[in-house]
Amino acid sequence: MRVLSCLAAATMAVSTPALAAQQQQQEEEPSTGEQILRGVLDVLSGRNQQQQQQTTQPTQPAADAQAERAQTMEEVLMHPRRADDRARDAWRHPAETLAFFDVEPGMTVVDYMPATGWYSRVLIPYLGRDGNYIGLNPELHPDLTGYWDMYRGASSRIPADARDWVGQDGARVWGLNTDDDLDSFAGTADRVLIFREMHNMRRFGWLHDSMLAIRTLLKDDGLVGVVQHRARPDAPLDYTLGDNGYQRQEDVIRLFAIYGFELVAASEINANPRDPANWERGVWSLPPSYAGAAEGSRERRRRADIGESDRMTLLFRKVD
Repeated sequence: MRVLSCLAAATMAVSTPALAAQQQQQEEEPSTGEQILRGVLDVLSGRNQQQQQQTTQPTQPAADAQAERAQTMEEVLMHPRRADDRARDAWRHPAETLAFFDVEPGMTVVDYMPATGWYSRVLIPYLGRDGNYIGLNPELHPDLTGYWDMYRGASSRIPADARDWVGQDGARVWGLNTDDDLDSFAGTADRVLIFREMHNMRRFGWLHDSMLAIRTLLKDDGLVGVVQHRARPDAPLDYTLGDNGYQRQEDVIRLFAIYGFELVAASEINANPRDPANWERGVWSLPPSYAGAAEGSRERRRRADIGESDRMTLLFRKVD
């Protein structure tokens, strides 16, 4: 079994008592055994290195207190590290979307294909030090290289990326690929979030293994939140198989039903009725890609006025 599984086992050994203690709002000091276990957890998550660095620097009580408490969503969204990300908030609505998915600090959340970390820079700080963030990537065919290489070796790559994204702030970070041994993480996730990746699951053949991994990771009462580029209900089947990015909402709901998930709610938070959703070059015709529209052209300005894609926002519950 990989080192990953050993680390995960250590995490599971300490996370359940810690969460239970938090829920009961106990005020007692931790026992010696709990202190030792928390120390082990800090070593595994890399926080011991941060503590060693702090011993050689002047202490900053106010900053330390700020780091210890959970950050509000407003604080997370306005942090300087998101300076470049905020331009897309108007289309992605992170605060409203995560509220709809009922994501709360202290949860264990799986983020499917975090890529360059746009949502990671929101989720990791917001979940806080009592939370767990798991980046889950699909198993990749060897022929998928270049851009897709970022999705390989998640167990080491995602925690390392997270340090670049948010430093030591927020939740403990883990990385998994769907072909990893998931036993140590089975039944631990409160939420699985899939942001604009259903089309990739379908066109690259990742759907089956990914859905099975998601069922394995979720708690019995766990929820899956999905945001996906939305095709028109009457869009031709061959336009919605994945290569154009758009999916019909009813098709997504049916796919989840096949894998044992029932629809809990749907929202128009991320809707854009101005998107005709029938672009020859698919969703990449719109901002920020503008495929087929030259810089400075009238067509590019027209597409900028339309904005980003029309998107469904769906919430599913795992059922037997």
